[in-house]
Amino acid sequence: MAEPSRGLLDTSVLVDQDRVDAGRLPDESAIAAVSLAELAAGPHATGEAEERARRQDRLQWAAATWDALPFDEAAARSYGRIFAATRAAGRPGRARLADLLIAATALSNGLPLYTRNAKHFAGLERLVRVVPV
Repeated sequence: MAEPSRGLLDTSVLVDQDRVDAGRLPDESAIAAVSLAELAAGPHATGEAEERARRQDRLQWAAATWDALPFDEAAARSYGRIFAATRAAGRPGRARLADLLIAATALSNGLPLYTRNAKHFAGLERLVRVVPV
């Protein structure tokens, strides 16, 4: 019997959860605290009341569904490696900072990263397995 798959879900998967084929996701999933931060900012980034409510619902759903993995010392050390790999790939090291912090969380926890935006993680393939969904 195959071992259950595990993985870290990028914020893009949470945002598009109603459009993601659940069969392409890991059996056991986690999210990063950085993703919760992005989701917490979401309601404040729109002026439309209905969209603000939808984003608030998404934040509450994610917070109730997962205990987010923290951005801790191990993730901070991993961020250095992620930053270096990003620069080596010819991309600005601080571009898409939240994505890089999420990738560092995946690296420090030994988890593949499931995302709807694989191109945001280009150049990190030697450090983190990026799984497009």
